[in-house]
Amino acid sequence: MKKQTPSPSKQQKAGRRVDVAIVGAGISGLSAALFLKQKGLSVLLLEKEERPGGNIRTEEKNGFLIEYGPNSIMDTTPALHRLIEGADVADELLYAGERAQKRYILRGGRLRALPTSLPAFIKTDLFSGGAKRRLLREPFIKPYDGKEDESLAAFVVRRLGREFLDYAINPFVAGVYAGAPERLSVRHGFPKLYRLEQKYGSLIRGTIGGMRERRRSAETARDRARMFSFRHGLGQLIGALAQKLEHELVLRADIGRIDMLPGGVWLKYKHNGREETAWASQLLLTVPARAYAYLPLPSADTLTETIGRIYYPPVSMVFLGYAKVSDRVPSDGFGFLVPAREQRNILGTLWSSSIFSGRAPQGGMALTTFVGGSRQPQAARQSAEELIAMVRRELRDIMGLTEEPAEAFVKPWPRAIPQYEPGYDSFLNAMETYEKQYPRIRLGGNFRNGISVADCVKQAWQLSEELHRAVGRDNHAKN
Repeated sequence: MKKQTPSPSKQQKAGRRVDVAIVGAGISGLSAALFLKQKGLSVLLLEKEERPGGNIRTEEKNGFLIEYGPNSIMDTTPALHRLIEGADVADELLYAGERAQKRYILRGGRLRALPTSLPAFIKTDLFSGGAKRRLLREPFIKPYDGKEDESLAAFVVRRLGREFLDYAINPFVAGVYAGAPERLSVRHGFPKLYRLEQKYGSLIRGTIGGMRERRRSAETARDRARMFSFRHGLGQLIGALAQKLEHELVLRADIGRIDMLPGGVWLKYKHNGREETAWASQLLLTVPARAYAYLPLPSADTLTETIGRIYYPPVSMVFLGYAKVSDRVPSDGFGFLVPAREQRNILGTLWSSSIFSGRAPQGGMALTTFVGGSRQPQAARQSAEELIAMVRRELRDIMGLTEEPAEAFVKPWPRAIPQYEPGYDSFLNAMETYEKQYPRIRLGGNFRNGISVADCVKQAWQLSEELHRAVGRDNHAKN
């Protein structure tokens, strides 16, 4: 017998009425809310914390600009420019300088430039002659035809060789995911690589063929995309979005009830000690996977238990600001990454003041170092004093940096970045099953379709399109 959907009570008919309610005001929720508002829909955006933005946090202190979460955005999707223009911060855009294109990898205790062209690759001492010859064989290696969800490490060793994994992919994954290639799915974590092999049979051939497709879709490859931030950091974007959404955004909102009713979703939440209610045609959730366990969603035990197993490793950010440093200290570039084989205690360091202007006082230097991740989770759990001392020792050994920092800040992220591990299908299937069961609920965020800020904004745009159509169908049905 089909379960009867209860009719709304008088209380449920009262309260705020909107087209879309969004739970979670990180970059995904903020972006979706702005896109929906631009489409003429009414929106309610609920956030449990007292500030929006999620992991994006910026602070300016004594001439230094500190990014506690993401430091930059890669300009890979047109959705970013829709967001920036909608937030009225296009005039505040700050693109990385030319020297930020230089990136370094630690090998044998020495920083070596990552080659960005064929001539540079031929000349580099980052890879051995054997590794270079092995890479040239890539177009002739057969595609993977196995049914198992292959790890990124297995994929890279099979196509490019062990040395390329150790000194290119391993440090890259530590820098982007705070992860380990052995624990990441190539299909889910790096879908573009996976599709290149599946479609073209080769990464090299696919890279050439993929250029034409990106031109048609207006997308930009990550390695060719420009990097940007804002004059006052990424927090400036969050502040601008919050201002644009001042009538839609409710902070310190503790949701106590979510009911599915004919024609919509009813929510009860506490705000500043008062109980509030809202009625929405559609509901979008953009909270971290672990937060689902605390939401009063209908029949969500299987969903919350399943996605609650998504691994988020701990990462600690250590910021060191120097009033002045020796000319001998390297700073001409984006920064450096550390392969696991080097057996150091850090994942890598951004030379923040070399990437963007205005990050340190004149003549000073700002450095952002990351510790922990899947590689060394225990290292991220040290005290702030231990982390600062350890990072200073590492930078002294690697960069020859002996000066005393004028400023030092630590931000621990106990659960930093979702890891798209082999077998991630089980999580995606649980989400899709729940959405089919409750068509008025959609699940978004960085544990689905990509972890970067650009991925989240692109997904928010796509969800706003879906929600706009869904609300249109609802309105048509009412008429």
